[in-house]
Amino acid sequence: MQALDALTGGAFSAPTAGERAARVRLWLESDPPPEQLSEVFRELSHRDKGAARPVKDRLDERRRVRHQEALAQEWADRARTLLEPQRLNLADALAWQRDAAKAGAPLSREPLAGLRQQLVDRVKVIEDLQHQAQVHREAAVLLAQRIELLSTKPWREAQIQQAALLEDVNQWRAQADALESHAAWVSIDPRFPVQTEAARQQLQLVWLAFDAALLQALNASTDPQAPLPAVHVWADELRVARQQAELSDKPARPKADPAVLAQQRAAAAAAVKQALDALSREVAEGHGKAAPKAAADLRQTLKEHGRHIDATLEAQAHAALTSAGELEGWQRWRADQIREELVAKAQALVVQPLGGRKQQEALRHLREQWKTGDQGGVPNHGLWKKFDEACNQAYKVVEEWLKQAREQQEASKSQRQALMDEVRAWTETLQGDADWKLQVRALASFEQRWREAGHLSEKLYVQWQTQWKALIEAAEAPLKAARQQSLEHRRALIAQAEELATQPLLRVDAVRSLQQRWQQESQRVPLDRRQEQKLWDAFRKPIDEAFARKSSEREKAAQALGEYDRAVLGAAQALEQANASGQAQQIQAAVRQLEEALRAPAASARVAAAPDQPEPGPVSTGQEAAPDDVQQPSPEPVAKPKLVLAVRGDDRPGARKAEPAARPEHGRGLPREAGRDRGATRSPRETGFDRGRPDDRGPRLGAVAFRAQREALDHAQQALRKLAAQAHGEVLTGILQAWQARDAAQLPTAQALGKTLSAAIRQRWVQSLSAAPADQADAAAQALLRLEIAADLPTPAGHLPARRLLQLQLLTQRHAAAPAQTWSEDVSSVLACVYEADQARRLQAILKTLLRSER
Repeated sequence: MQALDALTGGAFSAPTAGERAARVRLWLESDPPPEQLSEVFRELSHRDKGAARPVKDRLDERRRVRHQEALAQEWADRARTLLEPQRLNLADALAWQRDAAKAGAPLSREPLAGLRQQLVDRVKVIEDLQHQAQVHREAAVLLAQRIELLSTKPWREAQIQQAALLEDVNQWRAQADALESHAAWVSIDPRFPVQTEAARQQLQLVWLAFDAALLQALNASTDPQAPLPAVHVWADELRVARQQAELSDKPARPKADPAVLAQQRAAAAAAVKQALDALSREVAEGHGKAAPKAAADLRQTLKEHGRHIDATLEAQAHAALTSAGELEGWQRWRADQIREELVAKAQALVVQPLGGRKQQEALRHLREQWKTGDQGGVPNHGLWKKFDEACNQAYKVVEEWLKQAREQQEASKSQRQALMDEVRAWTETLQGDADWKLQVRALASFEQRWREAGHLSEKLYVQWQTQWKALIEAAEAPLKAARQQSLEHRRALIAQAEELATQPLLRVDAVRSLQQRWQQESQRVPLDRRQEQKLWDAFRKPIDEAFARKSSEREKAAQALGEYDRAVLGAAQALEQANASGQAQQIQAAVRQLEEALRAPAASARVAAAPDQPEPGPVSTGQEAAPDDVQQPSPEPVAKPKLVLAVRGDDRPGARKAEPAARPEHGRGLPREAGRDRGATRSPRETGFDRGRPDDRGPRLGAVAFRAQREALDHAQQALRKLAAQAHGEVLTGILQAWQARDAAQLPTAQALGKTLSAAIRQRWVQSLSAAPADQADAAAQALLRLEIAADLPTPAGHLPARRLLQLQLLTQRHAAAPAQTWSEDVSSVLACVYEADQARRLQAILKTLLRSER
């Protein structure tokens, strides 16, 4: 201990708590090692917790710093583990910051701040790369659409745009190669490389098909024997060019008849117009299935009648064919997109199955959507193969569910069959049994078990439910008959109750007998709750009406006493208002007014009963009244009967019995007159409320007024007790504040301290506070110990040895004054010393007990 005291600069030997705390803080400025801090805290915490608190804070701070360093090192290692490989897991990188923040790692300090920034940069690069991949995929789709759109234009126009398209395609390939060669390409989501590769293959196939078709169209334009390209618009254009070339090579035909030529032109125009209208209608409505057939019909019509129509109609027909070709290409592209979405949904069902019926309905819906897509476009066998494989794989979950459903249905059938057999056996065994409550519970249990017996198909459920209802009806037949009999019996009881209620004099014994019979019947046979409640209401209604009629008659008879009740109620309301005001004088005055209102009718009744005798005189002795000039002897006082009180104590022979406590003459918290008067209101012999006596002492107080005055008096007692406690607390606070400020003016007045504390005692306390504070810690401690003995209060653990020593000294000083007799001098000694918070708390507890006993 000496070594620790020397180490801390005298913190252990300092006389006061303030000096110890100051020396400990001065020692902490030297930044001692953790071992010394732990040792000093362990020893100092048992002596002075306030001085040991800075040491504990320093230990906690170092512990937090070590914990933060450990967390920083742990999460830094995790971040480096994520950054070291070439492929960065994007989900782990995004979760690192969230988990580190939840764990409380210092993300704003190095090295976590730098590692966090590195992860953010790499995540940003990966997200940008994924965005570029998506944009590049959409660019491939747009290039493919441009190439497909050229298939609806003349092949010369496509030949003109071939070079620009080739440049765009090569540029797209170069950008795709640049994306795939990026260092962060391995870290992006796996679906993006797959999508980019699929877009590359699709664009390559579209471009090769376009290039081959254009080369074939170029060959067909120079060689009449070369095959026509697969593009319908280009083939039709080349076919028309060949026909015109053939016509130009043939010799001129003889001129036809103008009338026949006009007729041919009209018929050709009508046929072309009809085919053109049909195609235009299909294109406008967007019918992908019927548009190719209408376009083929129009082409065939143009082949047959194209030379007989004018240029305007022919231009309209070619424009409609071009629109139909665009619609067909868009429908084909949209159908493939829908198929890819359906394939993705089917594969998602394999990865995350929905389970059971939902999986079955989802697969059925997907297959129906695929059929609908095939009806509107060219079939895609590659996608169909993927879709069918995914659906078959996902259907395994449905097969397993169907197997389990069949097993559950078989188990449910066996369980329901066993339950039906049990109901049949139970019905046979309960023949003649009159325990209807047991039967109701058994039937309810059967119904509950039937509902929980498992699932059945709709057809089986209808069959089994019919059989079950027949069994339950057979089992409920005796109970239904008993309920019908009980219903008739209860209706008879209702009729008897109505007849009993109509009698002029209500017989209470007959009502009780009738109610007992109703209870016995209700306990014997239970009915439906609603029906039983309705019957009970019908049974109770006439009886309640009869009792209400009887109560109204009583109220009419008691209306003559309304003036007395109103007076008491007014006084009770005035007392309640005084209680709410929080003023003790007003409350006591209101209590006296209420007691006067209670005594007034009794006094007037006594005057009316004996008009010849004076009201305030003593009890009459039986002599006649004498003339005024004759002096009558004063009557002897009547001795009050001695109260016999029960006493708890030792009843052994020779044992000294404890003196019974004096019976208080007034109510607790009320003045002597108020308490005696309140007791008078409850004493039948003093107020005239004795029901066995004649009504010569005043009218009887009604129930409402009686409850009102009783509650008002109770509230008055509570308010006075609360005010007394509040005044007591203010006195204690004033004494302690005067001691702390050394200001005698703040000491409570003599009236506030209590009647038993003389002015001399208060003057002694004033002198102690006015003098300079004495540094006599031993004297204050001795006085506090004497005060705790006087108040019979416990002493803090640190002062217990001193209290035992003082008690031994008091035992040897027989003629000295006891602490209970000198407590005011001891309080003066404490007030003369320096104020300390610990001593102030002890003095407050002591005065709280002593001043209350004095008051």
